Amino acid sequence: PRLCTRKARERYEIQHAIEKIAAGALDTTLDVEQFHGQERGIAASVNNIRAGLSEAIQERIRNERMKADLITNVSHDIKTPLTSIINYVDLLDEKSQRLKQLTEDLVEASKISSGNIQLDMQTIDLVELLYQTGGEFNERFEARGLTIVTKLPHNSVMIRADGRQLYRAIENLYTNAAKYALENTRVYVDLEVEENNAVFRIKNISKNPLPEQGAARKDLTERFVRGEESRTTEGSGLGLSIAKNLTQLMGGEFAILVDGDLFAASITFAVVA
Repeated sequence: PRLCTRKARERYEIQHAIEKIAAGALDTTLDVEQFHGQERGIAASVNNIRAGLSEAIQERIRNERMKADLITNVSHDIKTPLTSIINYVDLLDEKSQRLKQLTEDLVEASKISSGNIQLDMQTIDLVELLYQTGGEFNERFEARGLTIVTKLPHNSVMIRADGRQLYRAIENLYTNAAKYALENTRVYVDLEVEENNAVFRIKNISKNPLPEQGAARKDLTERFVRGEESRTTEGSGLGLSIAKNLTQLMGGEFAILVDGDLFAASITFAVVA
């Protein structure tokens, strides 16, 4: 009975700390030495999560208004996985990794939107980059029964961009399709040269209803916006925003088209002769 009482008390203290962190009190810490057994490991993990979030926000996000907006917008994303740690101890690693990825995405999105990123602009072959990216996603697409239909030029298509950052932007579009395309459908990828512009497109049928695009409607490239409202998937809602901002920073154009359940995204760069 005494052991059960101690465990219950420690669980309550951990849950109370998590709720305070989720509400934005990032100075909340747990005294790990006051916990025992499995609860001590959970308390240490909560402290590490809090420290990571605090450091990312305090040191990397310079705009105070954006800092407040970030905390408000992601409070749900932070609270849900943290609360699950209490109810499902065996999911601790999975949820902690999700929070780590969310924090990294927040930092990167903030750096990109503020222009605080160094670009290494070079002449690169977009065809080669697309072959590389597509090959790395074969297993993820196959796992969901998705068939990728690729149509790329046989010759090189050279553009000016930062290869690493362009890869990240295109990777985010592939990831978006891998997560949200309707199972057992096709994903279409093509690259065409139109009026001296290289236009990369990726199209898929969404498994969930998509918001209408246009004036006074939801913009899927805004931070924390997803196609579905349930917010139960692993996405942070930052992928399309990062892809758009990276593309524009490198001098390219980024566009999204929604037609019913059809989702299409495009990235356009001027061709280098």
